[in-house]
Amino acid sequence: MNRRKEVFVIGFLSVLCSGCAVGPNYKKPEVPVPPTYRGVSAEQAGKTEAASFGDEKWWDAFQDETLRNLIQTALKQNYDVQIAATRILQARAQLGITRADQLPSVEGVASATNERTPQAVGRPAIETSASRVSLSLAWELDFWGKFRRASQSARANLFAQEWARRQVVSSLVSDVASAYFQLRELDLELEISRQTLASRKGSLRLTQILADGGATSMLDVRQAEQLVFNAGASIPDLERQIEQQENFISILLGENPQDIARGRKLVDQPHALEVPSGLPSSLLERRPDILQAEQQLIAANAQIGVAKADYFPQISLTAEGGYQSSALTGLFAGPAGLWTLGAGVVQPVFEGGRIRNRVRFAEARTEEAKLTYRRTVQEAFREVSDSLVGYRKSQEFRIQQEQLTHSAEEATKLSNMRYKGGATSYLEVLDSDTRYFSAQLSLAQAQLRELQSLVQIYRSLGGGWQQ
Repeated sequence: MNRRKEVFVIGFLSVLCSGCAVGPNYKKPEVPVPPTYRGVSAEQAGKTEAASFGDEKWWDAFQDETLRNLIQTALKQNYDVQIAATRILQARAQLGITRADQLPSVEGVASATNERTPQAVGRPAIETSASRVSLSLAWELDFWGKFRRASQSARANLFAQEWARRQVVSSLVSDVASAYFQLRELDLELEISRQTLASRKGSLRLTQILADGGATSMLDVRQAEQLVFNAGASIPDLERQIEQQENFISILLGENPQDIARGRKLVDQPHALEVPSGLPSSLLERRPDILQAEQQLIAANAQIGVAKADYFPQISLTAEGGYQSSALTGLFAGPAGLWTLGAGVVQPVFEGGRIRNRVRFAEARTEEAKLTYRRTVQEAFREVSDSLVGYRKSQEFRIQQEQLTHSAEEATKLSNMRYKGGATSYLEVLDSDTRYFSAQLSLAQAQLRELQSLVQIYRSLGGGWQQ
């Protein structure tokens, strides 16, 4: 008979603990997904490519060994990555705290008292002592799924923090690559400026010799000096930008400002003319910010169930067992044993609209999270399209700039030949040389924009967090 009672009690408690969970179950919201990205070339638009540039590991996406070492250092030492990792630990601990509400709490109590009552009229002094050892149990049954919904929400918040860390990693990889290319572009501008300065100094010396011999005027000398001073003035400013860029990269690496190692030159950085973008639908499963937004939506949705559970009665079980005796020697004797069992039900009757407004608040938060998720998806498609068209158009601009630079170089050569032959004034040399110098710097900047557009494609496609 006792065995049957035990089975019945265990079965009854199991039914209570596995009761229904109030609140809506999560359903992934539908979002419109375009069949292809806007901004892809006409050749790629007709292809159905499952592969994506965003699927590549960052050490495969960037071929400069020095850049790879910088990224690796940043991933180990950058403070934003470390902060994101600690937030994961916080979320994991919070999940453990929340899950503990589903389990009974057990407390052990030990006490010893000794009391003496003074003598009174007609009554002698009384001295008493009591020792007590007991265990108490309290358990609120999760019949309506309140604690399970809370655990579901905490678990989703943990996943959201994990995706947030991956988003930080993805951004950091792209930031380091973009900053490194910016540094190499400034190095290239400095190299161009120094070469131009050396060339113009040589031209100034020749013009000075001609002026001393009476073959030209001092006006030509002054114009040649302008070219020298113009090139010379750009060097200190470029050196300032280079040092500040090195400081910026150092902070990304989690280090104090210092010199940054160089690898391949800007013009030697390998990159394909066409990059595979993959299927737009796969972006929803790759971009960390989209997956983070979805987990935040799951967490908010579960909180509706937590709020609605307050409408229903709270069912609690309590139990206590132990020993109590006036003498320590007889504390654990049979007659000293004690126990109590209890159960309670608490039903909210009047809360002044508190529970109703908690539910409304949770529902509004869920709707906000749903809209945020949809907006994040739309922003992701926009960023991919922007980066794809940016990369293609920056290539076209760079090609035109190369032709312009070549034309300016030939014009400079012809102007110098015409000036030396006495067919034109030095003003023509001044103009053509200025245009050539400007074209060289613009070409370096065009090459930088092309590489940075490639980095932006990689980032917008959700690449960089894979390790």
